[in-house]
Amino acid sequence: MFASLNCFSAMFRGYKQSQDSVRKNGGEFSIIQGVRIFSYKDLKLATRNFHPDNKIGAGGFGIVYKGVLKDGTEVAVKQLSAVSKQGVREFLSEIATISAIKHENLVMLHGCCIEEDHRILVYGYLENNSISHALFGSSNGAINLDWQTRSKICIGTACGLVYLHEELAPYIVHRDIKASNILLDGDLNPRIADFGLAKLFPDNITHVSTRVAGTIGYLAPEYGLRGHLTRKADVYSFGVLVLEIISGRRNMNTSLSGEEQILLEMVLIKDLCMAILV
Repeated sequence: MFASLNCFSAMFRGYKQSQDSVRKNGGEFSIIQGVRIFSYKDLKLATRNFHPDNKIGAGGFGIVYKGVLKDGTEVAVKQLSAVSKQGVREFLSEIATISAIKHENLVMLHGCCIEEDHRILVYGYLENNSISHALFGSSNGAINLDWQTRSKICIGTACGLVYLHEELAPYIVHRDIKASNILLDGDLNPRIADFGLAKLFPDNITHVSTRVAGTIGYLAPEYGLRGHLTRKADVYSFGVLVLEIISGRRNMNTSLSGEEQILLEMVLIKDLCMAILV
């Protein structure tokens, strides 16, 4: 009997030590299916302590670093810039929902880190960066964007949006469709990034200095001015993105004069002039 008690006691101590270790790394919540919990130590190692040389992007939700895991897997590690007011379990539940969404035109979420105040997301790494980098980076990102490739990027992005808007229940409104959020894989197939992240933060955590989340130049008027959010807001932003892809210029360029500063206004004015001439 005493031997059994001693055995049970040893098992309990081992279980408790294991649980303590798991809790320390946020792993007590790893029971949520589909979410891989990374330790902060491992992500520091993967990104060389988040070295500036590993920085591959930045946006309203945080800074992104390229990382290499211990098994050699290349990943994109996003340090979220705002701490959600949600509890850890609620935060992970949202992450679990996002990680369960799979589509060829959406970026794949591998897992996250939730140690102390750290909120970090780990995505699959896409070697050709973003359409913004390809269009507007140095030497056009050294990527040949012929018309066939540009068409493929537009169609693929549209397919990803249709999936978020029409095939999910409940559907997801991205709220920040823009060139830097459309990433490109090795074959220049587009993948929408940051979908669903707006749900993780309160409304006052935004990309601009208002309660409206999004990026100036891509905001639909009814959303930017009145905060009226529907799926149409994403469609408007997508339209601006298509104009950028076709024209090869940013939607806003303050170095130009008059109506040429805003791409959409320039296009509308030219269309109006053509209509009058016809």
